[in-house]
Amino acid sequence: MAVERFQVMAVLQAARAFTMGLPEELAFSWGLNRAIFYAAAKRGFKAKPSVKPRTKEAIVQRPLEETRDTYFLGDEMAYKTEVDKKTYFTIGGEAQTKEEFKRQIEVRFGVAFTKAWEEALEIMRGSNRQALLWQSQFYDQVYKPRRDELAANWTKMAKDTKT
Repeated sequence: MAVERFQVMAVLQAARAFTMGLPEELAFSWGLNRAIFYAAAKRGFKAKPSVKPRTKEAIVQRPLEETRDTYFLGDEMAYKTEVDKKTYFTIGGEAQTKEEFKRQIEVRFGVAFTKAWEEALEIMRGSNRQALLWQSQFYDQVYKPRRDELAANWTKMAKDTKT
């Protein structure tokens, strides 16, 4: 199976979240959640925020903010839930667990996932902090310019490790 844009978005978003301070398991949940959200938005899903957006000052001062039902990473918000005493992000009533991340994302990479994950972390470390805080900047400056190249490279890397 090829690594596609959906998997690229999930891995980059997870690396973004991890770099911004989320624990790895929760970062993987964030990555899958955001990939699902962007895929739904691409199909015409229009999110209607029911939560008041944060100010620029609040985002810069506290890039991560958690409430009872939501979590903010920069200017992006996701709903959260608890499953077996662990926090996960949720969309459409479905929790994005580590198992779901493995099933929908990691499986495409096989044993090459660790190498792809390290590459994604390097991309985040080399990115402008502002691009990690703002949804539109992350999309335009981090994800979009490299999505097709990463999909092709990661597909090749996954195939090369299977032979």
